[in-house]
Amino acid sequence: MSNQPYAPSSRASGSRARKHDRPNVMLICVDQMRGDAMSGAGHPIVKTPHLDEIAGQGTRFARAYSATPTCVPARVALFTGQSPERHGRTGYRDGIPFSEAHPVTLQGVLRDNGYQTQAIGKMHVFPERSRCGFDDVRLHDGFLHFGRRAGGRHLEANDDYLTWLRRQPGMDAHADYFDDGVGCNSMVSIPWTRDEYLHPTNWVVHETLDWLQRRDPTVPFFSYVSFHRPHAPFNPPPWAFDQYVHGPRVEPPRGDWIDDFADFRRDNYHQTVMGRLDPESHHRTTSGYYGLISHIDLQINRLIEGLADHELLDDTMIIFVSDHGDMMGDHDMYRKSVGYEGSAHVPMIIRPAPRFSPDAPKGQVITEVTELRDIMPTVLEAAAVSVPDAVDGASLLPYVSGRRPADWRREIHGEHTHFAQSLQWVTDGKRKYLWASEKGIEQFFDLQADPRELHNLIDDPSRAAEIADWRGRLIDYLDGREEGFVRDGELVVGRPVQTERSDITALIGG
Repeated sequence: MSNQPYAPSSRASGSRARKHDRPNVMLICVDQMRGDAMSGAGHPIVKTPHLDEIAGQGTRFARAYSATPTCVPARVALFTGQSPERHGRTGYRDGIPFSEAHPVTLQGVLRDNGYQTQAIGKMHVFPERSRCGFDDVRLHDGFLHFGRRAGGRHLEANDDYLTWLRRQPGMDAHADYFDDGVGCNSMVSIPWTRDEYLHPTNWVVHETLDWLQRRDPTVPFFSYVSFHRPHAPFNPPPWAFDQYVHGPRVEPPRGDWIDDFADFRRDNYHQTVMGRLDPESHHRTTSGYYGLISHIDLQINRLIEGLADHELLDDTMIIFVSDHGDMMGDHDMYRKSVGYEGSAHVPMIIRPAPRFSPDAPKGQVITEVTELRDIMPTVLEAAAVSVPDAVDGASLLPYVSGRRPADWRREIHGEHTHFAQSLQWVTDGKRKYLWASEKGIEQFFDLQADPRELHNLIDDPSRAAEIADWRGRLIDYLDGREEGFVRDGELVVGRPVQTERSDITALIGG
């Protein structure tokens, strides 16, 4: 469908905040937060009172997933409303020109239909200052390996937080995000060593509140508030670290299948992706991770109060989501990229604008399977804008409004290149089938009976018919793929893998 510019009304109220015919939208995205890491979702340790409050004012989607669970491809899904089958980014790779590969974005469609669009924080696109449909961007992507090391490019030009940091009292021209030496993929955790207001999490909120003062009041806005944390480095403010490091210690779940990837094990390595840390190091890692989440939770309350101060809270839809999770030691894995719950299951909350949805239910929990691709069509429907044909996500607005769509998807397919192979999975939030391409490892979990994925049921004869059905679902997704994962209706082991489709690879010449 084509997108015709929306003609905004001139209607205004006598209050300081101008009222529009369509809601403002604030999309809050965090990086690497697990779907279970909220007290409102039943987590036994981490506390998120302000996120819980937002969920209590709207809808929490309890079975939300990131189908390609690393930073780059997950943001492609979020910005384009597309599944991995359509966007073609099936692994982590920097340096692919975003706007050439993905010209139609949520923010671009909103901008073309009368919204002011602003991104603050992490974008993780290339070139780094690409606006990708936003009117403006203010950036802090984290350590920026690619920006630091590729072609000698000037890091400060791609990191507005770094420029700001070096101008603060007591800082100098050499001040850096990395001064404490804590790595952006390391399990080492220490408290933040500077004043709290200098933390990147606080900076994202400083900048957003400043922008709210400077926005164009004659049009509705789309604000993308993107925190780099709780991605490593695990260095929350001391108060946030202390409340967990002095708290209980909990052993992570370890399934009866963890030897399936023993070839990649590297124990007690601070950047491990498969391996076990000593108990003290693991406890400090989780304390830092949970501390970062609590820090974000408090800063989100600052955002909410800022919206209220500008008389915008009643007119603004608030969406909270993460790009992917973190295994945090589950099954002796850390970081992301895998299809297990710690990595692929994400938090997703939608609180509608009260003025536009006064009768929407509050505090409901939806258990149908959803995915990042669903955010774009949801926002566009709320904004009364046509959804482009390129989008294959589905709007969640019926759920948020208290209705049930007549025909919702039965499952999602996810994948990512990791452990030197393609890791494939299909789930409906109740069952999950996984296949690893190099050796043909198969796993099947009953998530209702076994939510921590402790028991691989692949050899259970009582599940044979069910497993065959799920295997067939994956075959349907992979049939015809250029990698040759399927031949004569069967999965093929040992095929070469890639991190994106060949047509996308061609954009960067190889």
